[in-house]
Amino acid sequence: MNRVLFLGATSSIARALAFCFARDGARLYLAARDVGEAARIAADLSVRAGAYVCSGAFEATDYERHAELIGRAAAELGGLDGVALCFGTLGDHSHAARDADCARGLVAENFTAAVSFLTEAANYMAAQRSGFIIVLGSVAGDRGRAGNYVYGCAKGALALFAQGLRAHLARSGVYVLTVKLGLVDTRMTYGRGRSLLAMSPPTAARGIYAAWRRRAQVAYVPAFWRPVMAAVRIIPERIFKYARF
Repeated sequence: MNRVLFLGATSSIARALAFCFARDGARLYLAARDVGEAARIAADLSVRAGAYVCSGAFEATDYERHAELIGRAAAELGGLDGVALCFGTLGDHSHAARDADCARGLVAENFTAAVSFLTEAANYMAAQRSGFIIVLGSVAGDRGRAGNYVYGCAKGALALFAQGLRAHLARSGVYVLTVKLGLVDTRMTYGRGRSLLAMSPPTAARGIYAAWRRRAQVAYVPAFWRPVMAAVRIIPERIFKYARF
């Protein structure tokens, strides 16, 4: 039985991924800014999956309370075996490109807050010499694009941090999975145009869960994004910098 803390648990992807774990008997703590919605999701999962699911408050940029949340979740669940970091925001890139405060806020929510929490989680799991961490990132972090470079740089930095964390924890028995998601049809992407490449949250969750079960190090979800992004990365900068996507 796994005892898992979900951060940003009210997102569509987190909810679908939590169901995958709950269905297989895991005990879950759902942490989110919207406490009422987290409680409703916990009740729904408890009924549908027949698992123990509880919930509580989490504010990504309230750094001083990150360690406290880990302790609270461990107390509620009777221990802690894993953390799934699912929070983040796409933001308004056109605003972030013009406004430094907006750019700093976007980086703080997508990277700085994640670094803070993951450091606390890593310390907890290294001390018990077991556990796992799932970090949800994005293919947007694989290369800086004119259309979303502020968000992309935060996700790129997060992937690099997760890579270093994986190496740091390798001898401690703690497993770290980096997920690079393609376009998912969620509230965060609503109104930004439809794409034939977009996947549903349940499809994304199944891909993430399968990667976790096979103990992948870095998983592109769906898998076709791996060769796509490999091709994108080799486009010469003198050409790529004029791309507008």
